[in-house]
Amino acid sequence: MAESGSSDAPSRLHVIAEVDLSGLSAEDAAARLLDVLRDVLAVDTAVVLLTDPTGTQLEAFAASGLEEGVRQRFRLPVGGGFAGRIAATRAAAVLDAVEASAVLNPILLRKGVRSTSGVPLVVGRTLLGVLHVGAMHQRAFDSDDVAVLQLVGERIAHAVYAEQTSTDRATALTLQRSLLPPSAVPPPGLDVAVRYEAAAAHAEVGGDFYEVLELDDERVLAAVGDVVGHSLQAATVMAELRHALRAYALDGHEPAAVLERLDRILQRFHPTITASVCVVLIDKPGRRATVVNAGHPPPLILGPEGPRFVRDHGPVLGVGLAPPRPVTFDLPAGATILLVTDGLFERRGETIDAGLDRMAQVATSWKGTLDELCESLLADVGPGSGASDDIALLAVRTAPPPL
Repeated sequence: MAESGSSDAPSRLHVIAEVDLSGLSAEDAAARLLDVLRDVLAVDTAVVLLTDPTGTQLEAFAASGLEEGVRQRFRLPVGGGFAGRIAATRAAAVLDAVEASAVLNPILLRKGVRSTSGVPLVVGRTLLGVLHVGAMHQRAFDSDDVAVLQLVGERIAHAVYAEQTSTDRATALTLQRSLLPPSAVPPPGLDVAVRYEAAAAHAEVGGDFYEVLELDDERVLAAVGDVVGHSLQAATVMAELRHALRAYALDGHEPAAVLERLDRILQRFHPTITASVCVVLIDKPGRRATVVNAGHPPPLILGPEGPRFVRDHGPVLGVGLAPPRPVTFDLPAGATILLVTDGLFERRGETIDAGLDRMAQVATSWKGTLDELCESLLADVGPGSGASDDIALLAVRTAPPPL
């Protein structure tokens, strides 16, 4: 093998660019590119490691010349060893002389790798993993070698990303649809309408949810939440929070105590995730409502005195701060409470207040049923078919006054 990288970089890049990956899975595409990469760079090993769902570990995914690492599902922490440091810094790196203290993979040392170079696998802001190559002789990887690595890394990263997001999106959508029925049974004395719209097909799935829960003959709990992030993990955490919210509310906890317990769940089991949740407790005979809002868009109240937002709110869940303060107010006959997630009204280049004002104007002009109100909001306020975020919408109306 050559002692250093070839200076004919453009032709090497051309070879990499023309590798046909059509119809291949991400794993097979990576394997094909790694085989070509070994020939093009005249190296002995080529390995792809991918981040696990937590983003804290790297696991061997594909290899050429170091297949035992994949068979053994070798793992190492992000930040640890040569590959882990590339992942942590998201920067290419070269190690001219491999020493035991610099790598965590014993297979590399046992194989006799003397020099190595690697690049991060990144799509947009998403870190997917690391690609690294190794030579069993002293090798000085130059900038042209790194350019070849980066091209291979880009092709592998996009193949992996396309496969992961397609699988995650399908799974997350199935999970969401199984948990969030398209309609809700209205409790006696109330009218209820709900809508859930997933983001456009090219976008990742979020963690929006809604809930309507009859606690007893007098009280009904309505809630809308949004787990921060767009992934299968966000949808999974959404399901966990929704089930916990139901359990705590049915167990007799007041809304503020429910949100405090959801905050603990996130801190303990999902410390890197936050969520916004707005809960409304409706007292039907007392014609009163109590809002407890943890960092969520304010509920809109439509009543005889016109529209108004209940803007009091506390911090999002998952950060361990004091729970939000309950706000109680009269709920006249025929009043409507509208709870939404920010995917309905947020627009790039527009303030949140401007989006909320647009929503209030459309809602105020509505004269029909709650279902028609929801459709009008989606059509006139929502982003349409190009939505990049999920939308959850819940409308609850008290019985109209007797004629």
